[in-house]
Amino acid sequence: MDHVTQLLVVDDDPVSLAVIAEFLRDADCALTCAADGIEAWERLDAEPARFDALILDRLMPRLDGIALTRRVVSDPRFEDLPIIMQTAANGAEDVAAGLAAGVWHYLAKPYAAQALRRALTAALEDRHNRQELRRLRAQTAITRVPLYEGRLRFRDIEQARALAAQLGNLSPRPFQVSMGLAELMINAVEHGNLAIGYQRKGELLEQGGWLEEIERRLEDPTLGGRWAEVKLTREPHCLRFAVRDEGAGFDWVPYLELNGERAFDIHGRGIAMARRLAFDRLDYQGSGNLVLATVSVAPPTRGQA
Repeated sequence: MDHVTQLLVVDDDPVSLAVIAEFLRDADCALTCAADGIEAWERLDAEPARFDALILDRLMPRLDGIALTRRVVSDPRFEDLPIIMQTAANGAEDVAAGLAAGVWHYLAKPYAAQALRRALTAALEDRHNRQELRRLRAQTAITRVPLYEGRLRFRDIEQARALAAQLGNLSPRPFQVSMGLAELMINAVEHGNLAIGYQRKGELLEQGGWLEEIERRLEDPTLGGRWAEVKLTREPHCLRFAVRDEGAGFDWVPYLELNGERAFDIHGRGIAMARRLAFDRLDYQGSGNLVLATVSVAPPTRGQA
């Protein structure tokens, strides 16, 4: 039996809840509604494994969307649960507040059915990626070794995710660092080596042909011959990761922060999220085909190498 997507929809406006239900009427989804953040949290707490995604309003009584997001993100039971925030507050400060709380997906009110479906598709793909990284981390956890320095090459998305999971396990925050490294390393493959631009990726995601295009370009004699690499260096108080690709680079400055209209695109938030949630420092160099990520760690105790 196919899985029916379970959604928790949180809004104190019955009309908004009815609109969402109508927009998703033909989708393979089951909606559970809550009138505010307190009711939503009670439902999540009672059945932590039930829901595949959370759609919530920003402004609500008792517990608003930002406060609920912080509560959900801080609870390890929900680290795979993507959050879609619908809001009319789309200024830079408002977006930054949501990003800091842990919001990955935005819907600007008022929105059309297609926009909701696009955001939901992106959120569910995000959930799948998180679960895949969790699976890969579990596979590598029992083989953890005190790796102090290493240079590893990768060519495709699967290799990038597998290496990100392994390297994340070396850090004190495995989930966040694995997610952040996966973003940087997948960018090195798709945008760097395979030269898939921002606009083109958006088109491919909407059409459902993103992975197919990656496979096609990997077969190209020129693009497919490129490799990316990640270099790990362990220092007394930090881990340093250097991700490099063979592409022409890109204008990386706008992607360090998530604000304005780009916050409502179906992709393009990975670098900003990684910078805020995964790493203590993130620095691009030169044309953008080299990025340095730093993770603070506790200094080794006496007797450790």
